[in-house]
Amino acid sequence: MLDFIHPDAIGGVAAVLTTIAFLPQVIKSWRSGSTRDVSLGMFLILNTGIVLWLIYGLALGSLPLILANAVTLFLTGTIMFLKIRGDRPR
Repeated sequence: MLDFIHPDAIGGVAAVLTTIAFLPQVIKSWRSGSTRDVSLGMFLILNTGIVLWLIYGLALGSLPLILANAVTLFLTGTIMFLKIRGDRPR
């Protein structure tokens, strides 16, 4: 059906978009010093899934999966670290 679009191109764009989607939250949390509205449970589950995707990418030797999930894990891990560390007083 979508023969004119290469699957790797779609996967690449999807990987970039889903990875950078966390950047605004990282920046906001870092600048404000607050993660009050961020769910720790959601980020624990999400980071577990990302670690599994990263392991899967390593097992397949898939550089796009490895890179996308390593960067995503860094970004979501930063948010989770800030959440666990706790809100800074203003």
